[in-house]
Amino acid sequence: MTSKRSASVRIAVATALLAIAATAVAKPVRYEIDPNHTFPSFEADHMGVSVWRGKFNASQGEISLDRSAGTGTVEVTIDTASVDYGLDVMNDKAREADLLDAGKYPKAVYKGRLADFRDGAPTRVKGELTLRGVTRPLDLTIDRFKCIPHPLHKRELCGADALGTFRRDEFGIDAGKDYGFDMNVTLRIQVEAVQEAQGQAGKAQAP
Repeated sequence: MTSKRSASVRIAVATALLAIAATAVAKPVRYEIDPNHTFPSFEADHMGVSVWRGKFNASQGEISLDRSAGTGTVEVTIDTASVDYGLDVMNDKAREADLLDAGKYPKAVYKGRLADFRDGAPTRVKGELTLRGVTRPLDLTIDRFKCIPHPLHKRELCGADALGTFRRDEFGIDAGKDYGFDMNVTLRIQVEAVQEAQGQAGKAQAP
């Protein structure tokens, strides 16, 4: 009887250890967005005759990724005052109250859930955009996603190019609508992120 009980205890302990190991393996990997290689950009109509393109020079955020489970999250915070059309007068105009209103709303945020994984890589983000204090659903299609060992940091580097379209008047930006401007804006998030260092991960989990 004692021998049977001892065997049952060993089996229970082994099962628990395997469960703990499985949980550790399945833990999502965190990546810190590299602001020097991440520049959210956009395309907007100008009177129906041309397309104006711009980007934001300052952004930050993080990505979590669990390839085995086919899950992950992304969050990108954009400094709206860093808008850059390549033309100073247009940059100043974009920061004004009838457009980005950067003084009142200094941050725009995109966050979502990585989805539709194929061969360990996400092909879509199901998320939401917060702009000028308004939050609305916005899904992005991931055209490209790849991870490689970073040659300098000796940690994994992941990059992606994702895009989606939203109506700017739904966020309170309707300047030019009466003149026939198309309200649809294409948002493209080109991002690179480096795997979080072990020491940083430990600090993030500490209470």
